[in-house]
Formats: sequence, C-alpha cells, structure tokens
Amino acid sequence: MNVQKLFDLSGKTIVLTGAAGNLGSKYVEGFSQAGANVVLADINFQQCKKLEKKINKKYDTNSLSVKVDLTDPKSIKGMVAKILKKYSTIDVLINNAAYQGNNKIRTNGFDGLDLKTWNRAIDVNLTGVFLLSQEIGKIMIKQKNGNVINISSTYGIVGADQRIYGKSGQNSAVFYAATKSAILNLTRYLAAYWNRTGIRVNTFSPGGVENNQDKTFVKKYSEKTMIGRMAKKDEYVGALIFLASDASSYMTGSNLIIDGGWTAW
Repeated sequence: MNVQKLFDLSGKTIVLTGAAGNLGSKYVEGFSQAGANVVLADINFQQCKKLEKKINKKYDTNSLSVKVDLTDPKSIKGMVAKILKKYSTIDVLINNAAYQGNNKIRTNGFDGLDLKTWNRAIDVNLTGVFLLSQEIGKIMIKQKNGNVINISSTYGIVGADQRIYGKSGQNSAVFYAATKSAILNLTRYLAAYWNRTGIRVNTFSPGGVENNQDKTFVKKYSEKTMIGRMAKKDEYVGALIFLASDASSYMTGSNLIIDGGWTAW
C-alpha cells in the first residue's frame, strides 16, 4: 500500500462543472496540485480561462476551459467532443454547477416563487446532471472505467431551518432543496445501473461556507453546527480529492456528508 499513490491524480482527466464559482475554483486548484488535468466547464468562459492560465503555469498541468450550457444537449455534446479531442479519455465527472437564484428570489419565499425560476433550477440542477452523466457515461462504459461525483447539500438531506435567516437574503429556496435531494437518489440509481461496469458514482454533501454573509446569519448558522462555525472555502478540497482518487476505490452509491456536524445532532 502506497498512501501517496492512493490520493495521486497525476494524468487524470477531471471534468468539473461550475468551475468558475467560489468553491469550483478551489476544487480546480486542489485537483491541479494533485496532478490532474482539469476541464473547467462553466457558462462563464472568461473566468475559466483566467483560472486555467494561472493553474497551468503554477502546477505545470494541461487544463482546458470549455463554455457549456447544461440546459442544452448540443452544448454538452460539443463540450464532450472537445474534451475527447484533447485528452482521449474522461476519468472523473464532477457535477458541481448549480443555480441558486439571487437574493430577491430567495427572500420571496415559497409563495412568491414563479414557475420560470423553478423550471430554470430544475433544468440546471437536475436535468443538466442527467444529460451530462448520460453523455459522459457512454464514454466511461466504453473505457470500462469512470468516476462520477454529484454535489448535493445539507439541504438535500434536511429541511432548511427558516429561523436562522431573518432578512439576511441567504434564504435557501425550495428549488434548491428539491433538486439537491433528487441528486441523492439519482446517484444511487446510477451506481446501481452501472454496477460492475467499472464506473463508480457517489454524492458529496457539503454544508454552508462563510462568504461575507450577514453577521447575524453567520452566527445563527454556526450555532447549528457541532464545530461552531461555517466552513472555509478550501475545507472541501480534501473530500473531493478523496472521492476522485483511488482512495475511495471501494465506494459507490454513497453520500459523503461534511457539514460541521449540522445533520448529526
């Protein structure tokens, strides 16, 4: 047994959606440091290009930025074609991108949510995961090897505690809870469907991350956790490296929860 080799991602091709986001950019850096070639997939192409240039220079990797609209099957197929042209294989898919809406949408609550917003969230957070997993799954079947990681949330497991929000604008919307909960069983279904094909499928469920939110909200949120604070932006990198690497080789159909103890009380 070689522990360093277990976590080594050298030469692996990892497709990460939502790569331009606050957490996505941290994952990109972590994977790059572990030796992977990361496909930075996002609607925000310019931000991905900036990050790509930075990490390739810093870690001597061979990453690729691709603009993709997860609600458009043609856009997904085009992205996959570009990836295969450059790398030939896809080792890991991380369905990280998610639509959460703006403060106005969240503070409007359940009663004030319009159908257009609901449908957009379903399209990005759930249908996008389905389409991308379906397309890349075909490739992994041919390879007889692959690893899919779906990102859920604490609020895919338990109900959003409305008492901690007040007028902070951080209210978690109903569509976020519904789609993140659906992700959990989509993972189980795919793990079962692709059993013994060489493809593993798992979920990662993180808790809230401190990011200049309302101080009262941060205090109330922190009181709900056993650790007594929100997560830092880089505290989930290790979990993703574990799931993406051979360190988790006997793990499929599971949900890794890291939420500071929120759901363990």
